[in-house]
Amino acid sequence: MPALDPFTVFALALVAALWLALAVDRWLGEPPAALHPVVWMGRYLGWIGSRLAPRAADAKPRDLPGFAMGVLGWCVGAMAAFAVASAVQSLAMQWLPVWAMAVVLGLAFKPLFAWRMLRDEVQAVEAALGESLDAGRARLARLVSRDVSVLSECEVRESAIESLAENLNDSLVAPVFWFVLFGLPGAALYRFANTADAMWGYRGERGGRDWTWFGKWAARADDVLSWLPARLTVLLLALAAGRWPRGVAREARRTPSPNSGWPMGAMALLLGVRLAKPGVYALNGEGRAATSADTARTAQLGERAAWGLAVIASLAMLSPLLARWA
Repeated sequence: MPALDPFTVFALALVAALWLALAVDRWLGEPPAALHPVVWMGRYLGWIGSRLAPRAADAKPRDLPGFAMGVLGWCVGAMAAFAVASAVQSLAMQWLPVWAMAVVLGLAFKPLFAWRMLRDEVQAVEAALGESLDAGRARLARLVSRDVSVLSECEVRESAIESLAENLNDSLVAPVFWFVLFGLPGAALYRFANTADAMWGYRGERGGRDWTWFGKWAARADDVLSWLPARLTVLLLALAAGRWPRGVAREARRTPSPNSGWPMGAMALLLGVRLAKPGVYALNGEGRAATSADTARTAQLGERAAWGLAVIASLAMLSPLLARWA
């Protein structure tokens, strides 16, 4: 076997880092908030937004200066996240043996995705519904930004299933996708963009500020970076279920987002249930009402998709080595 070049050694370290990160996520979950880089990103975004986003009373139909400030605030934060991740990766590559490089990159990558927390939170909504509707609504409020006070039991369950499907992409598939392409800096940049969209990407007023123009860049940047991973998530769910969700493109177009409708539509079709956001969309409108068994099935499909993602990502990163062995 020919000697391994530095690129292949790095690929091996990335594969090991990915599996280590998944193991840490499964066994330990999220790091403390004080050590969590996504929390740091959120604090920066909250600080900038509270100072630069226009107050709702001062909102303008066309606010190009506000848009420019949003672009500037986003770019500064994105460059900082990318630069820190690049420095960590470069130092690890330069100074550490392969096994230590894998450990450092794996531990640094773990906070940039959150599969276990997502799965546990969705299952907690179902457990809370077993106690009372009010308990289920309160638990769901931790996952979604919509008003939960008027949701029925079925609507609470639908929202939880939708949240797992949508965030399977945002919280796992997309970070891994960009990690495969560009290593730790790619994952950090995506995580920043997704966090910015969650905090700034609104139309109209929220928290006393108007985000229509200030948050427009953040919303569009996340749309672009999530476009391919959202569709890859459909493939992963199809592999997990053992069948293709026929009509998923049609269902995806029912949502206002160019991306979130794909994993949500796929989940609705694979489960055979109706998933809806009142007044906005209804996916698989002819489907049956979701039951507690569907929540469990959703978590199961998500778990299978997560492991399928890990295998596919590993093969992609090892492809140069496999090609040399062929």
